[in-house]
Amino acid sequence: MDSNNMPIPGRDKCLELLKIYNTPAHIIRHCIAVSEIAIRIGKALNAKGYKLNLGLIEAAALLHDIARLEDNHGLKGALIAEKHGYREVAELIKLHMYYITDPYKEKFDEQDILCLADRMVKEDEYVGLEVRMQYVLDKFKGDKEAIERITQRLEENRILKSRIEKIIDMKMDQLMSI
Repeated sequence: MDSNNMPIPGRDKCLELLKIYNTPAHIIRHCIAVSEIAIRIGKALNAKGYKLNLGLIEAAALLHDIARLEDNHGLKGALIAEKHGYREVAELIKLHMYYITDPYKEKFDEQDILCLADRMVKEDEYVGLEVRMQYVLDKFKGDKEAIERITQRLEENRILKSRIEKIIDMKMDQLMSI
């Protein structure tokens, strides 16, 4: 349970749910990598005075692609989390694909951290924002609308990443190598 008395599944329960819903092994590895990156960012921000819910970040990151093989996988994954009583986790999962961060807002939240971490992991490896988003851009070559949307998200996340790096007084690559 978190501070709002909303249930949040622990790591073992999340891994169990991924298996129950037949999430392929390579997607589970991706989710684990995203959770590890997100937790590092969350811990670094919390060390600088933030009060991010690391359990919520971990659960949402582990479950964010539980329905990855489905159309509209964010919504379908959110419905799975909701079905199991994990409403806060469901909200983060639902938004993770199309979330528009406000990189200028005063404080970052769990959604920002989940989405940034997801946008820095290719398959099951931290590759950084630029490499990961170039991979996504390459997948949508020829789709002008998608390229425009992805480019906008990339710019927002560059600003978000830069602001986080200033707060934690460390480059993201450096944080990931600790």
